[in-house]
Amino acid sequence: MVGEIDPETLRDRLAAESERPLLVDIRGAGAFAEGHLPGSLNVPMADLPREIDRIADAEHVVTICPHGKASVKAARIIAAYRDFDGRVDSLAGGLEAWDGELERGDAESAEAAAADEDAPF
Repeated sequence: MVGEIDPETLRDRLAAESERPLLVDIRGAGAFAEGHLPGSLNVPMADLPREIDRIADAEHVVTICPHGKASVKAARIIAAYRDFDGRVDSLAGGLEAWDGELERGDAESAEAAAADEDAPF
């Protein structure tokens, strides 16, 4: 089942260890390094079909993107995976709607990740 989860509900679920979903941030590595929800797994959208086994065992997955649009598509990809049996939601409004803390990588890591994304091959 694919749905949306609002930031307040997600915050409550993250606080309740027993209901904690797997957070999958689908942005590129550079954007992820600049700031992401604590505990998020970075699986860029282009890599999702190839990396889906990393998340197939989760009971609840929340996909995250900047504005909550691409993450809906990512949620559909995950839900369509034959071995995925759980629940998948997109963060409504994406990171733009999130007013909680973000975890950040160091500036050097963010620059290196951004350079890797820009590489022609």
